Amino acid sequence: MKKFTAEEQIKLRDFTDNVYPQGSFAFSRLLRDRDIRVNGKKTGENILLCQGDEIVYYTTEKEEQKRFFDVVYEDENIVVADKYAGVNAEALAFTLFSACGARAVHRLDRNTRGLTVFAKNAAAEQALLDAFRCRRVEKIYEAVCFHPFEKKAGILTAYLRKDAFAARVCVSAEERKGADKIVTEYFDAENRGEFSRVKIRLHSGKTHQIRAHMAFIGHPVAGDEKYGDEALNKKYRLKRHILVAKSLSFSFADTLSYLNGMKFVSAFSAEYPSG
Repeated sequence: MKKFTAEEQIKLRDFTDNVYPQGSFAFSRLLRDRDIRVNGKKTGENILLCQGDEIVYYTTEKEEQKRFFDVVYEDENIVVADKYAGVNAEALAFTLFSACGARAVHRLDRNTRGLTVFAKNAAAEQALLDAFRCRRVEKIYEAVCFHPFEKKAGILTAYLRKDAFAARVCVSAEERKGADKIVTEYFDAENRGEFSRVKIRLHSGKTHQIRAHMAFIGHPVAGDEKYGDEALNKKYRLKRHILVAKSLSFSFADTLSYLNGMKFVSAFSAEYPSG
């Protein structure tokens, strides 16, 4: 059993996704068996919660023990976590803040696996934010994309504009009003049939940059339901994009300089689909 309190008006499913990963994984079962109580009343529907509502989940022991992240590194200043696919960044942030006061300084999409870093105090948070803003963080991703690459490596430049209403971004070859320049580097492309596994280094960090930029050049990330190839995703029965935040390394100027030279690596890899 787990108990939470809603801090705003929000749908039950969204609240669950944001605070309780194990409940999110088991959400359909919990609704079906009416194993969620809101203010003491059982519910089997995705109801609208109000501020102050008490939500209790009657998950099984097996459901509660399901892992959704692993700690790769932790000290008195930071936590580097390896997030599982299907977990909201908000839920991981809620869990680590509740456990040790750690705050997220960047996020991964729900279905992106891999490394994300959290600050355990104000000085560390500012140092991390400065490092990300000043491009003193090297983030390497792995992705499985559709279609073989002609070149094993390349540096791609384009322009990305957010469409907040549609909750997506648009990429163009030419500069447009409201668009930001993006630079995406890929390397070590390994072709296999309709797929290619590549490593990706971001020289700019924008929302959905990898997924949108890869799709723009004709190599959508396999399983991507927002920017990807619907027919090929269906052919290979893919429901989640195959993208991993594989490694992180930093170059700090002061507070966290003892971390310079360290490289944190995810246990996850971008695996080719079977079938």
